[in-house]
Amino acid sequence: MRRLLAVILALGFAAAAHAVEMGDDGLHKPEWLRDTFKDLQEDYAEAQSEGKRLLLLVEQRGCLYCKDMHENTFPDPRVLALLQETYYPVQINLHGDIEIVDTDGETLTEKEATRKWRVLFTPTMIFLPRDLDDSMSAVDQAVSVMPGAFSPGTTLDMMTWVKEERYLDQSEEDFQRYHARMIKERNDGDTR
Repeated sequence: MRRLLAVILALGFAAAAHAVEMGDDGLHKPEWLRDTFKDLQEDYAEAQSEGKRLLLLVEQRGCLYCKDMHENTFPDPRVLALLQETYYPVQINLHGDIEIVDTDGETLTEKEATRKWRVLFTPTMIFLPRDLDDSMSAVDQAVSVMPGAFSPGTTLDMMTWVKEERYLDQSEEDFQRYHARMIKERNDGDTR
């Protein structure tokens, strides 16, 4: 009986270790997310000053796929290192009423922005270019948009592909070919 209780407690502590704090808006609030005024031009400038890339993470309350990403993908040490060292992640609520300023200077609510950006799935990761064009919306100049929940390996590969600016020359290796090569190099046939 003691052994069973110990196992139950250990599982409870393990689950708590992966639990991510939830905000009043019902979205996950890990420490690596940037709490900003959501002026994307200012966020871009701040990211630049830190030598990082602006990354928009669109989520919604009750999203099981967002939960999966926060519990299984983002905590992966390889992904977490990129989130902290390479990217400047800003969370956008798919149905939110907080006013934001898009990269083109237009002021609108989060839900109006996500409609403008044609976001249909959560989570969606929008990777912005190194050099922002203030005449274009965030999604119109994104170097990549990753809609949906993915395993740590796939997410790692996308984040690395963007970091290394491989999108600039896809003559031989677009993302899917790059991802396939990375799976092969990890020598496990697994996307994790």
